[in-house]
Amino acid sequence: MRRRFPPGESGFTLLEVLVALAILGLAVVTAIQLFAGGLRLLKVAGEHQEATLLADEKAREVETLAEGHQSGTEGPYTWERTIRATDVPAELTITSPKPYKVYVITVQVRWGGKRALEVATLRTAHPSEGR
Repeated sequence: MRRRFPPGESGFTLLEVLVALAILGLAVVTAIQLFAGGLRLLKVAGEHQEATLLADEKAREVETLAEGHQSGTEGPYTWERTIRATDVPAELTITSPKPYKVYVITVQVRWGGKRALEVATLRTAHPSEGR
């Protein structure tokens, strides 16, 4: 005994199944691309964080303030440190025989061909007793 369904209620047609599979395939491909893009951004963010930590370290390790330029390489990162004296604004000058000096320390870190990061800070040098 076979049961007959009225027209329009007999199930999915082959065309409907193909359209559903095409939509599902597009959704899966889009989701995979989004995950891959997220992983790439996560990798770039990690590299940027490492470069920032390296630049901060190179800026902090200066003990003797003297104008000059240094560079080096650590892993995939290349860094350049520049120290230069700068003028102190008139509002901040001290009327003493031995005024403080202000230095700008700039550290630039490069990696991956096109990526770069620059950190700059100001440091004061105490007047030496011998001058």
